[in-house]
Amino acid sequence: MKKISYLLILLVIFSCQKEDDNGIPSYLKIDNIFLGEENTSSNITDAWVYINDQLQGVYELPAKFPVLEEEIQMVRIKAGIKVNGIASSRIAYPFYNSYYQETTFTQNETKTITPIVNYLDSIDYFLEDFEGAGVNIEISAISDTSLLMIYDGDNNYGSGILNDSLFTFEIATDELMDLPQSGSPVFLELDYKSNTQFLVGVYVNYPQSVIQKDLLWINPKEEWNKIYINLTNTISEGVNATSFKVFIGMKRDFELEENILSFDNLKIVY
Repeated sequence: MKKISYLLILLVIFSCQKEDDNGIPSYLKIDNIFLGEENTSSNITDAWVYINDQLQGVYELPAKFPVLEEEIQMVRIKAGIKVNGIASSRIAYPFYNSYYQETTFTQNETKTITPIVNYLDSIDYFLEDFEGAGVNIEISAISDTSLLMIYDGDNNYGSGILNDSLFTFEIATDELMDLPQSGSPVFLELDYKSNTQFLVGVYVNYPQSVIQKDLLWINPKEEWNKIYINLTNTISEGVNATSFKVFIGMKRDFELEENILSFDNLKIVY
């Protein structure tokens, strides 16, 4: 009986050790996800991680997290963004492709990968980066002041300034006639810095009227920031519209000596 008891005890201990061994994770570390397009900015905040096409999780960067898989596995990374700059609204950006890497996982070891993503080959876009001879945006009729072109070393960008009795600055894109509807994603990417709030919206042009859709008030940022603004619903709701114009507007804040809004890489992706 004692031999049987000892045997049972050994079997239980071996079984527990085996379960513990199987529960020891590997770790995956991702500090950044880079956009592999030259002269193109990004603001990738999250990694959507798939292992063998199964979602492992969504992780804010930089990230280090456990993985229970072992040996060679196919890791897929999607680049995540904050929609409209809102931390609670995060998605895998639909216009970036996925990054794939075969990775060998070993228990209790950390693997570091540095994903590089690119825009999908199938995208279309409108772009104003202020690098060409002309610009594809114009001052709106309600604007009290003009669009300034700023040349800062290798970087060109647009700017609007309100001071004294100047009350409104607003620019709009050229007419956009081929934007998809029926829920197909349309986003505005924008680099900006500003000392006051400003508004982004869409003019929806119908044969007999123009409807102004105010979408998002953006808070000031002292340093350059990038935001991804979701235009999808507004564009899809514009049934029978002949074209659209995206606008950026700023109103005078008289608590400040002057209001300055600068922007670059205005890109409408669809």
